[in-house]
Amino acid sequence: MELQRGIVGPESLVPDLGEQLRATGGFDAVERLLKGARQAGVAVVHATVAHRPGGRPAGANAPILKRAEAMPDNLLIGSASAEPIAEGPGDVIVERHHGVTPFTGTELDATLRGLGTSTIVLVGVSLNMGIPGACVEAIGLGYSVVVPTDAVAGSPPEYAADVVRYSLRHLAWLSTVDEVVAAWT
Repeated sequence: MELQRGIVGPESLVPDLGEQLRATGGFDAVERLLKGARQAGVAVVHATVAHRPGGRPAGANAPILKRAEAMPDNLLIGSASAEPIAEGPGDVIVERHHGVTPFTGTELDATLRGLGTSTIVLVGVSLNMGIPGACVEAIGLGYSVVVPTDAVAGSPPEYAADVVRYSLRHLAWLSTVDEVVAAWT
């Protein structure tokens, strides 16, 4: 989720999440997970966010979306900043144009159902909103969720750890990338 150049890449306008992933080894963990998924024939779906050009956001009805308006050139549809950082052959991209979670208003649910998915292994950012929101939406739609805690980040790190400890443990099965990859093999 949202592992995009303009969010976690070196050129990001919001560098703290990418810095946290780098500092904790999260990028390496994500790469191991994606490699393991592709080798096992598990579908890789990138849930991304992108904005319309021309200063016409889909909504600024939350403070984080209002702040995004101040970065009008970041995450534009079709731009390099909107690209996933680890896209591979055969991966699927489901782009969101509004909101803060990946299911509402997108074709993510239909895409996952078409792939025969019953369990989502959720990695990326952010533990502040996106990851918990995706968990809640996925559970409401009937999916099981696994979160490899070594492949997610939030800001600040202490808060991110509390989200895992006090919230995610009730929503998702917590694991590590190596445990997930071992289960696939």
